[in-house]
Amino acid sequence: MYDAAGAWGGTNPFAGPLFVLTHRLQDQPAAASGFTFVSGLDEALVQATGVAGGKDVSIGGGADVIRQALADGRVDELVLSTAPVILGSSKRLFDGFDHDVDLEIVKAVSSTFATHVRYAVKR
Repeated sequence: MYDAAGAWGGTNPFAGPLFVLTHRLQDQPAAASGFTFVSGLDEALVQATGVAGGKDVSIGGGADVIRQALADGRVDELVLSTAPVILGSSKRLFDGFDHDVDLEIVKAVSSTFATHVRYAVKR
């Protein structure tokens, strides 16, 4: 997601710090950018949870990160947004995912531009 967004122009656009999972730790931008590069999901979640001070932590990103977090049981809610556009190629979110996850719809919001569905992950 970081690469696809062009590193958001070099400045974190979100309200809190952003931990970027990458194999390119040597490319860490300056601390003032608001980005911290980490090598794995566990490290990212430990740091994000520490900074969040009891508030929610969101996991965003590419399909690989989302699949890993779901498979590890780290997701309480899943938000999927679908736009009325068909792309010729990309990574499929659940391609190769071999876990069963029961979901319950919490909220759905739709417009002509996108449909956003919030699911609770049932345990």
